[in-house]
Amino acid sequence: MSFSSAADELSLTPSAVSYQVRSLEEQLGTPLFERLNRAIALTEAGEALYPDVREAFARMRLAVDRLSADTPDDVLVVSTGPSFAAKWLAPRLFSFMDEHPEIEVRISASLKLVDFAKDGIDVGVRFGGGNYPGLEQYRLLGDELTVLVSPTFVGDNPIAVPKSVVDLPLIIDESMSSFPNPPGWKNWFAHAGVDGPGTIRGLSFNHADHAIDAAIRGAGVALARTSLAQADMDSGLLVEPFPQLRLSTPLTFYLVMPPTARLKPKVAAFTAWIIREMGLPQEAGAG
Repeated sequence: MSFSSAADELSLTPSAVSYQVRSLEEQLGTPLFERLNRAIALTEAGEALYPDVREAFARMRLAVDRLSADTPDDVLVVSTGPSFAAKWLAPRLFSFMDEHPEIEVRISASLKLVDFAKDGIDVGVRFGGGNYPGLEQYRLLGDELTVLVSPTFVGDNPIAVPKSVVDLPLIIDESMSSFPNPPGWKNWFAHAGVDGPGTIRGLSFNHADHAIDAAIRGAGVALARTSLAQADMDSGLLVEPFPQLRLSTPLTFYLVMPPTARLKPKVAAFTAWIIREMGLPQEAGAG
């Protein structure tokens, strides 16, 4: 919806783009854009033409990308963070491989931003606020923070009320520290109506799965992310003493991919699988 942005992408001038659009409109005999004050909008004819044209360009780009693809059609490379890979993806991936034995899956676990083409990545799972320019994104799983402890720890340290947490060894998950105003123990104490310590001290980890594993080992009380700890909660390795005091976060897991990736059967298969595995409707779309 911007001739200037189109000009930048095509390495042309805005006037050149405008001229080409007018030539196309003359050839078709109908306007495709409404020229508004400092903006443009698709006409009814433009709206009708857009989906098929977008699909055609996506297929053309995919055909060109295949000439320099780093991975063959039967290899799927998934980029994601180490904690999500360890606590959510890896334990469930066997079901995808059972469904699609023809696809070899490779997990690239890293927190660094990847260049999909340069790094040979097909699809990624990212945790954040949902701003991934140039990529298609599908909202997957939200997150909450909750107090978790091992059954053994609870046996030795009864946790009857939220106030009792103050005097127990705390496990600090700093995996969200790079985001603005990350929630943590101070937020939970305030949420629970408890006067927490002035300074939060404890065993700190910069990876969420390490904090969860420390709680499983009985090292203390963790304020952990439910998205990553759910399997350990379901198995009884961790117990949740205050389920009514979960702390919501504004951050979400997103499935991200280049615009043409959705046309690849292996990516389409993985997209359908992960959406189904998370219990989301199959029509869940970009956004």
